[in-house]
Amino acid sequence: MRYTDDSLYPENMSPLIITAAPYGPTWLPGDAEDIAVTWDEQVQAAVDCYNAGATVLHFHVRDPETGHLSADIEHYNYLLGRVKKAVPKMIMQVGGSIAFSPKSDGAKAEWLDYDTRHMLAELQPKPETVTVAIGTSMFDITQMWTPDDVRGTHMEDPKVVAAYAGMFTDAGPAFYLEHLKRLQKAGIQPFFTLAHVHQLEIVERLIRHGVYKGPLNTNITIYGGGGCGYNPFDWMHWLQREPQGATVHFWGSMRVTAVAIPMGIILGHHARVGIEDNLWNSKRERMTTVKQIESVVGLSERFGRKVATAEEARKIMKIGVTYNSVEETLQNLGMPPNREGDAKGFMVFETDGKKRTDHSMGDSHPIPTPSKAAAAAKK
Repeated sequence: MRYTDDSLYPENMSPLIITAAPYGPTWLPGDAEDIAVTWDEQVQAAVDCYNAGATVLHFHVRDPETGHLSADIEHYNYLLGRVKKAVPKMIMQVGGSIAFSPKSDGAKAEWLDYDTRHMLAELQPKPETVTVAIGTSMFDITQMWTPDDVRGTHMEDPKVVAAYAGMFTDAGPAFYLEHLKRLQKAGIQPFFTLAHVHQLEIVERLIRHGVYKGPLNTNITIYGGGGCGYNPFDWMHWLQREPQGATVHFWGSMRVTAVAIPMGIILGHHARVGIEDNLWNSKRERMTTVKQIESVVGLSERFGRKVATAEEARKIMKIGVTYNSVEETLQNLGMPPNREGDAKGFMVFETDGKKRTDHSMGDSHPIPTPSKAAAAAKK
């Protein structure tokens, strides 16, 4: 992004958008004091976040009967309806890693199964945004954690940590081409959740090919373990590569949040906080989602930067806006136009929304899917 002489003065920055992630799908009841389990508690979590100053809600749903993350689309439809009624101005951002259980006899959702992830485009009432991964990557966030980070949680069990260490964000072209098509048809805006700058390059290619024509809301995701880690030079390079017309939201993990979020605020970008990412303040004291939001509001006010209202957040993120052409998209994002006759590679092909079976490379080596590779590694 471009910075001019007066860009770092807070009065010249757009108001700060705060995203709250209070549902903490990584954790189990008892891991944090503010994990909402009942329907009323989950609704109240959204209300409390909004009242504290958050204008975007990163949305997950727990099954009140089990306390675990729900895989039932009807649960999502029900809670979305209640939350939208309770906080109608708040931007609903549903987490795109959800795999819904198919409604067939005995069928269960697999982690990041394509068919069940595409069901996010069928949510009713529809959310304003759904997070979309672009480009498969390892997602071992536990690499960046210390024993103190998981103290007092079920993550103290080495077997649980080992299971999380084997996670991947499975998002190849067969997934994201189809998923973007379905979300845009449903009028749901993608929020691009990326692991590193090279996934941003893929998004640029999608825009230049006309696969996606709309505002670019994305993040700098500081989780490590296959994605961008805790080196601030990597953050700055990624930020330098972001289009001028994009919004950038800093997402941190555990106590590095206390470093990354203030930096994002000072640089004029936006912040996400909540127990989904972090349980602690910089002094290793437990911190609820609401307390984290209040801390960010206080930081922004002391810096002199306005916190966005819900109306301002919708305007900044251009919720509901679409563009009619590649050229219009590039112009609104502040990106250079395509050159005539430019060879842009094979980015568009017919998709069916299903996982592809393993196939062989030219030298006859098989290419396993990440889920099969993980299963093979366990044997």
